[in-house]
Amino acid sequence: MTAKKIKKAIILHSGGLDSTTCLYWALNQGYECVCLNIAYGQRHKKERDCCRKICKDLNVKLIEISLNLPWLKDVTSLVGNKISIPNEPISKIKSIGRLPSTYVPARNLIFASIAASLADSIGASAIVLGANSVDYSGYPDCRPRFYIPLERAIFEGTRSAVGGPRIAVLTPLLKLSKAQIAKLGAKLGVPFASTWSCYRGGQKPCGKCDACRLRKAGFEKAGIKDI
Repeated sequence: MTAKKIKKAIILHSGGLDSTTCLYWALNQGYECVCLNIAYGQRHKKERDCCRKICKDLNVKLIEISLNLPWLKDVTSLVGNKISIPNEPISKIKSIGRLPSTYVPARNLIFASIAASLADSIGASAIVLGANSVDYSGYPDCRPRFYIPLERAIFEGTRSAVGGPRIAVLTPLLKLSKAQIAKLGAKLGVPFASTWSCYRGGQKPCGKCDACRLRKAGFEKAGIKDI
């Protein structure tokens, strides 16, 4: 009798609400998950600490790497202290046609490339990302049109192109609102209190940054209690 082949997935896991919901979603889909946490010089390590706890509680393998991208401190408020994290509402930022300073240039492209290398190395058939294009900050690498050519590029640039297992790029939250994500997380049993979304790394979420605003509005609309 041939043993059933276990399908593996690489979960890009920050420790935040979206990526944790993706992890629980992938486990529910029957994937053997390997979480990949990538530090790129963020202001705080709160999310990474959350990621570690969640993976430990689930007994899921976690691989952590750190990148040194020195140019980021000059262009994003999430790295270094040169640029302040904005408190202005996302609607105001979008109305004047610019990206918020929290945008990290090509972050999802970089992360997906690293995840593809890991997936290609261990024979994983999927990369799971928590990208969202509904209640989000307008980042170009969160749009649906980005992920179709991304999956094609990963196919052409890995063993997939020469007969190896095809690596799917899965974005289960891409077209969900924050309220829908909260509902999905509740259904899957996501420990909301173990996740972190705030761009600031204090003892409690600041409640003012874009990430806090979006999370709060989503839970309120879903009628679900957050942390």
